[in-house]
Amino acid sequence: MQRSVRIAPSILSADFTRLGEEVKALEAAGADAIHIDVMDGHFVPNLTLGAPVIKALRPLTRLVFDVHLMVAPVDHLLADFAAAGADIITVHPEAGPHLHRTLQTIKGLGKRAGVALNPGTPPSAIDHVFDVIDLVLVMSVNPGFGGQLFLPGQLDKVRILRRRIDALDLAGRIIDLEIDGGINADTAKLAVAAGADMLVAGTATFKEGPRAYADNIRRLREAA
Repeated sequence: MQRSVRIAPSILSADFTRLGEEVKALEAAGADAIHIDVMDGHFVPNLTLGAPVIKALRPLTRLVFDVHLMVAPVDHLLADFAAAGADIITVHPEAGPHLHRTLQTIKGLGKRAGVALNPGTPPSAIDHVFDVIDLVLVMSVNPGFGGQLFLPGQLDKVRILRRRIDALDLAGRIIDLEIDGGINADTAKLAVAAGADMLVAGTATFKEGPRAYADNIRRLREAA
């Protein structure tokens, strides 16, 4: 079944001095979700925001909060991010000893559960957890920093996952196939052709400031 492509701007590229205004501007510009990258300076070589920031932003928009936890260990933080207002909580297989249990915990908190695959993590890492997955995130850069160049070799991973998801008997359940890293008008077209249906775009969304956000998002949609 063909699904519409959704755009989830990553606020990692936003102006952190006016983050609330940025989130409001993204909603007005037609974004489908807000992608929130949480980094711990340990699992990835950067340190960003935590649950209190998400809690502060939550009243400002009705958009889905797509929270990507680049954190290890991760289990002890899940309840905090759920309570802060995350709608989707995505974790890495390497972030804890029991991926299935972690995903069950997210579901038990009433949230959609995602798994992120780093460039070096094979699709087979999630073969036995599709029963509790709502989203698969393919990292098309090594996680930790915005503004990196797209890794075209990750398109094969998207194709493999697209076939795998389409072959499942989901009984009406939806599994989103998201891609994050180096997404612009050119790479968006390639990613969607490979099977992605949710695009995380940081630099491509935020370039030229708030007045350009709607045009930037529109260009991504048209390219996809």
